Amino acid sequence: MAVSTSAAWTQPPPAPRVGGCIIETDIPARLDGLLWSGFHTRVVVALGVTWILDGLEVTLAGTLSGALKQQLQFSNLDVGVANSAYLAGAVLGALGFGWLTDRIGRKKLFFITLALYLAATAATALSWNVWSYALFRFLTGAGIGGEYTAINSTIQELMPARYRGWTDLVINGSFWLGAALGAVCAIVLLDPAVIDPEYGWRLAYFTGAVLGIVVFVMRLWIPESPRWLMIHGRPEQAEAIVAEIERTARIATEPEHRIKSKIRLQMRSHTPLREVAHTLLTTYRQRSFVGLTLMAAQAFFYNAIFFTYALILTDFFGIPSSHIGWYILPFAAGNFLGPLLLGRLFDTLGRRKMIAFTYGISGLLLAGSGYLFSIGALTAQSQTIAWMVIFFFASPAASAAYLTVSETFPLEVRALAIAIFYAIGTGIGGVAGPALFGALIDTGSRTTVFAGYLLGAALMIVAAMVGWRYGVAAERRSLEQVARPLAAIEENR
Repeated sequence: MAVSTSAAWTQPPPAPRVGGCIIETDIPARLDGLLWSGFHTRVVVALGVTWILDGLEVTLAGTLSGALKQQLQFSNLDVGVANSAYLAGAVLGALGFGWLTDRIGRKKLFFITLALYLAATAATALSWNVWSYALFRFLTGAGIGGEYTAINSTIQELMPARYRGWTDLVINGSFWLGAALGAVCAIVLLDPAVIDPEYGWRLAYFTGAVLGIVVFVMRLWIPESPRWLMIHGRPEQAEAIVAEIERTARIATEPEHRIKSKIRLQMRSHTPLREVAHTLLTTYRQRSFVGLTLMAAQAFFYNAIFFTYALILTDFFGIPSSHIGWYILPFAAGNFLGPLLLGRLFDTLGRRKMIAFTYGISGLLLAGSGYLFSIGALTAQSQTIAWMVIFFFASPAASAAYLTVSETFPLEVRALAIAIFYAIGTGIGGVAGPALFGALIDTGSRTTVFAGYLLGAALMIVAAMVGWRYGVAAERRSLEQVARPLAAIEENR
């Protein structure tokens, strides 16, 4: 696939025009009026690779837990604490880099956060005890957390409205391609016949660093968000980028997709935090409640189970740590196929219906399989099949949380909104989840672990009801229609 060398994307940007300048632009409508093109495919590939990195990281953390217990004498609680450190880093990274993403742009943050990820992942391979491992995992998480904000903002702002839901879910779902890659790496690198176990887990982390280098090149395919540029004083550069995209893309001719509106904007250099707070807590208070609920529920559900699934297999089913990778492959397949096959329905049946369905069915299925686990009715194989089915629905549900937050708030606060709700949701559900489940597994009681599963199920069912009652029908609508930019000085016409 060729890399575009358009001067519009590589020339030095003109000096920004800010301080009250008013422009009238049709850039949002023109972006939404495009049909799928090679440009959109390149964006999906370049952004999806980052989620593959995240999937690789999380899977390695899960599949390598048995090796860490053997080589560095970690307890189950140590494993849970280290994984919580990764999530804590992701929370703080999302907040800090989310603020910068809205202030200095999406593209610059791509490279800053990726550099941090690469350095920290390589350092993880050199860990010598639980505290060094937790520190490096914390820094790795900070890099990945920053990626969440920049990437989800970019997906929303570059993709045409008719494809936005499916694209967002598939890109986020590509996490599970990385999970499969991590599983294969673990199968090979944890096999004593292939490599000394003392070095196998270290080499596995170096795999992530090597893959991250490839992403640097692929990021050249993605321009800065024209929507961000037009508000932050660079309308000429935004116009040049859109014109270049249009040069190779087809424009829809159906009446409902014709370019028919412009928007007037007062350019600004940044958005004060006071205005951000007012937007989230007052103007869009109900949307904030929905976003927080969806984020917290999926964070606990996913992180508590996924970070500790290897411990379930080793401690309760007697699966050797070197064989864990075989069990993650079908698990990853279900997680990727869910967004791929159900994602279109978020754009056709609608956001509210699909969010309620995927969250609700995930919770019910977890409660049912958790009960079967508690009474000893499952084998390692049937437990894996149960997880595969559960996460076929839970995967698009989790991605829909990011979709909801990133498309229902104004452009000026989009990245920071993603960061805030990711941070709070992950802090509530994600950071505590792995440590809690690590402690529950340490008891050796299936009934105690089942109680943790019931908590995760209840959170998902509550989120389903909140999404159905208060969610926003954002499908196939322009971002500017879903949430009017703060810089807009009059309604679209």
